[in-house]
Amino acid sequence: MTSVIWRVLAALLLLGSLSSAALADSAPPLHWTPDIEAFVAADHAHPPAPGGVLFIGSSSINYWKSLAQDFPGIPVINRGFGGSAIPDSTYYADRIVWPYKPRLIVMYAGDNDINDGASADQVLAAFQAFVARARQGVPGVPVVYVSIKPSMARLALWPTMKQANDKIRAWAATQKDVRFVDIAPLMVDASGRPRPELFRPDGLHMVPAGYALWIAALKPVLAQYGFVTTPAQ
Repeated sequence: MTSVIWRVLAALLLLGSLSSAALADSAPPLHWTPDIEAFVAADHAHPPAPGGVLFIGSSSINYWKSLAQDFPGIPVINRGFGGSAIPDSTYYADRIVWPYKPRLIVMYAGDNDINDGASADQVLAAFQAFVARARQGVPGVPVVYVSIKPSMARLALWPTMKQANDKIRAWAATQKDVRFVDIAPLMVDASGRPRPELFRPDGLHMVPAGYALWIAALKPVLAQYGFVTTPAQ
C-alpha cells in the first residue's frame, strides 16, 4: 500500500470515518514486516518495562543508537524504523506502542511523508491520527513531536516542512499533553541554512553533534513529565 493511501487512511481514522478495527484489517505495508517482527522478537526476548519513554518514528530515531546513554536513568525504548512515514507507526501502534504502556511518547516523523509528496495538511492529519491511535491503547498518553528538521538533502522541501511544523505546533498548543519541540532553529546557521557539520555525508542523517542538540532540547521536556536523567558517575 502506498504512502499516499496511508495518509488517506490516517485522515479517515482521525475524522472517525474509519474505525481502528478497519485499519487493522487493511492489508499492512508489507515492506515493514521484517522490522516489526524484529521488534516483536526483541520484546519477547527482553520485554521492556512498562511506563517508560517510547521514541518512535523514522531513521533519525532508528539511527539514535546512543539513546539509552544519552538519557541515563530514563527507561527508553527505541522503535524507529528508517524510511517510515507517520501512518506506518499509526498502523503498527498495536504492536510497537500499546504493549509498552509508555508514560510518554517522543515522535520524529514527517520528513519522509513530505519527501513522498504529502502536503503540510496531510502531515498534520497523519500526526493527529497517530495521537488518536496511540491513545486507543494507552489512554491519555502524552505525545511529544520533534519538529521536522532542515537538511541539505531536502532543502527544496523545507518550505512545506516548515508549514507542517507550524501547523503541528498550532494544533499541539490546543491539546492536552501534546507537545511540540522545535529543533529547526538549532540546526541552521545565521543565514538560515542547515549546518553541514551536523550531518552525515548524505546530508540527511545526523552525526552525534546533531543529536546533542536534540538531547538538550528534549531533556527539560522529559523532566516535566517526571523523567530526569541521572548525573554521570
